[in-house]
Amino acid sequence: GIFSRDAKSIKLTPEIKKWLGLDVAALAPTALIHEILKADMDLLWFGGIGTYIKASHESHADCGDKANDGLRVDAKDLKVKVIGEGGNLGMTQNSRIEFATQGGLLNTDFIDNAGGVDCSDNEVNIKILLNGVVTAGDLTEKQRNSLLYDMTDDVAEHVLRHNYRQTQAISIANYEAVARIEEYRRLMNSLESAGKLNRELEFLPSEEQMIERKSNGKGLTRPELAVLISYVKGDMKEALNQECFTADDYVSSEIHRVFPARLSKKFKKEIDNHQLHSEIVATQVANDMINHMGISFVARLNNSTGANATSIAMAYLIARDVFKLDHWWETIEGLDYKVSAATQIEMMTQLMSLMRRAVRWLIRNRRSELKVLADIERFSKGVTQISSDLHKYLRGSVKDRWEQRHQSLVEEGVPEDVAGLVSGASFTYAALGIIEAHESSSASLERVAEVYYSIGDYLDLNWFAQQIDSLTPSTHWQALAREAFREDLDWQQRALTVGLLNMKGSPKDMQKRIDSWMEQHSDLVSRWQQTLTELKATDDAEYAMYSVALRELLDLAQSTTHAS
Repeated sequence: GIFSRDAKSIKLTPEIKKWLGLDVAALAPTALIHEILKADMDLLWFGGIGTYIKASHESHADCGDKANDGLRVDAKDLKVKVIGEGGNLGMTQNSRIEFATQGGLLNTDFIDNAGGVDCSDNEVNIKILLNGVVTAGDLTEKQRNSLLYDMTDDVAEHVLRHNYRQTQAISIANYEAVARIEEYRRLMNSLESAGKLNRELEFLPSEEQMIERKSNGKGLTRPELAVLISYVKGDMKEALNQECFTADDYVSSEIHRVFPARLSKKFKKEIDNHQLHSEIVATQVANDMINHMGISFVARLNNSTGANATSIAMAYLIARDVFKLDHWWETIEGLDYKVSAATQIEMMTQLMSLMRRAVRWLIRNRRSELKVLADIERFSKGVTQISSDLHKYLRGSVKDRWEQRHQSLVEEGVPEDVAGLVSGASFTYAALGIIEAHESSSASLERVAEVYYSIGDYLDLNWFAQQIDSLTPSTHWQALAREAFREDLDWQQRALTVGLLNMKGSPKDMQKRIDSWMEQHSDLVSRWQQTLTELKATDDAEYAMYSVALRELLDLAQSTTHAS
């Protein structure tokens, strides 16, 4: 039924009594709403004005909404599974956090309502563009209005897509919340030190609370992650709004992702000269990068490499387009309701890992000479060739694991090509180093890839890499050490590959060449194998053991390089 809130009482039907578990004939409107809020339902949706939920430790006065004090309930008493906020301030932030900690699913009001703001932003950008065209006499006002009307669906699709990606990013962050607790702690400290964040004002956990959560195996909740992603995006938009970044020809073209295709095609020159060009480009890149790569992506790379936001963003754009991230990500999104959400998120995290390693490689190896378009052209063809044939290059137990994972994903309904890429994501980023090795030798790209993965199998480098990947850092410095281990292993495997390819007077047959190389360096190879044996016999290897092992591998790589 539909009832007036001004009524003195509302007679309860048998259905209402059964639904709410009540045994009274009637209730006052306020009391009935109070019971409805506590009902056992799937979804509770707020569409009006008022604060209806508070945390159990908050008073009604804390809510600042005296008119609803009589019907308000505590988050701990909710029985719903999901909350959506179509209005603002339907809950206090503390109540959202309380609901999330007891297993409830929700974002925040500003996330659930972001579509309206996003739509307004698009409208302003388009009107500024078209007003300039009208002023120049290239469009009448009537034509402008007609064009605006015709683009309604295009803008709506763009807004929905962006908001889908934003909530998806929060879901992935929530999935990894416990593992990334230390990253978020450092990120919040950094924002707070820079005067860009007030934790208390935003109801984010204090330093002591973060340490306590870490020790209890808990991470940030979705509502807290929603606040953090908003601050990070705002900070990143500001950092990228620099002419040295947005004026780059390739980076500048990102502005065309914001406007409907028909506008981009008809008014390309005008869009390129848009009054808010730099701001739009910075916003687009920041949103795209954080939606795909996560809240702590830039801070993590800045901490480990020292690269600034613009360098990281340039490396991201190169890696994104070299590895065709958009294509693979959209394909995984297209599996909504066809495979489990957990499988989708797992595949996306594999892509994120691939991208992080690729971006880090680009920064470490090409920091002073990052040129977006030139680097995309340099690496794209080779990366596509290696990644599509990866299963042909893998050897031994690594190939067995690839085949098992690939088959498992295919059986779940994942397309063959996506399953192949995701299953080998941890080995695909090496394509960048293989391409560089190819450029420094006379061998074909296929030959270099074959040697690279073969030497990895012969020296058990693939097993060693997996051990590094499986390390669970408990401190920031251990996290940096693990990334350094990965870099060192990548460099040394590449050096071994180039050394093998450039060996003078060696057999052309690769198997015989490897045998000859192992015989020439038998002492160093034996030391490496002995080190691996000790590692394999240790249940809980210390970080120092990996550091020592990599030193042994470095001796072997340098010996190989000098011999060639």
